[in-house]
Amino acid sequence: MIKIKSPEEIKKMRSAGKLAAEVLEYIEKYVVEGQNTAEIDRLCHEFIVSKGAIPAPLNYHGFPKSICTSVNNIVCHGIPSNKQILNNGDIVNVDVTVILDDYHGDTSRTYLIGDVKESTRLLVERSENAMMRGIQAIKPNSFLYEVGKAIEKYVNKFKYSIVRDYGGHGIGREFHEDPHVYHFYTPANRIRLRPGMIFTVEPMINEGGYEVVTSQTDGWTVTTKDNSLTAQFEHTVLVTEKGYEILTKL
Repeated sequence: MIKIKSPEEIKKMRSAGKLAAEVLEYIEKYVVEGQNTAEIDRLCHEFIVSKGAIPAPLNYHGFPKSICTSVNNIVCHGIPSNKQILNNGDIVNVDVTVILDDYHGDTSRTYLIGDVKESTRLLVERSENAMMRGIQAIKPNSFLYEVGKAIEKYVNKFKYSIVRDYGGHGIGREFHEDPHVYHFYTPANRIRLRPGMIFTVEPMINEGGYEVVTSQTDGWTVTTKDNSLTAQFEHTVLVTEKGYEILTKL
């Protein structure tokens, strides 16, 4: 069941979204060569708590950390670790979700570490562009599948693939709500967009094939099946009377 947010709920979602965006801005200077991802997690945790909020991933269905850090071929749900050191040429997605005044703000960004290959830089740049193409397709009375259609049309030009096993989601008082947001065209997203709907747009774009595998060791870490690079960006977005509002943008 898709929840239409009230004006009061939207106000709280704006605050939560703004804080999530502030976390990514704060952590940027620490996402550098030689840093370990556990330290990034610790710093984000302390920042979130200092603002009177809660890191939503911590203990969510047993997830052990406060953020997700997904490096290179890790698609999503990467677990921060002291042993995972960021090296020159790496890329890392930092995925942050906060709970502020009972409402969630969810956003992520892929950072470049040191000097990356041109093809890697382009993958990251185009992944952010793909997210924005999807967001720009949002308007009231249109269908949700227009988001995936716009992303797919853009990504196909570069022969990249879109992860199909994971997508965006409704969000509000709950971390994950209806609807599921596919980042490619499918009739399953023939859902009429209404003002007050809030969901994430967060395409995961692979250099190689779209197939992914989940670690049998930790049960969380999702990697590309062919070990190709992958990049992701995410915003929490509100459907408005005239179009959309990105809630996780400063």
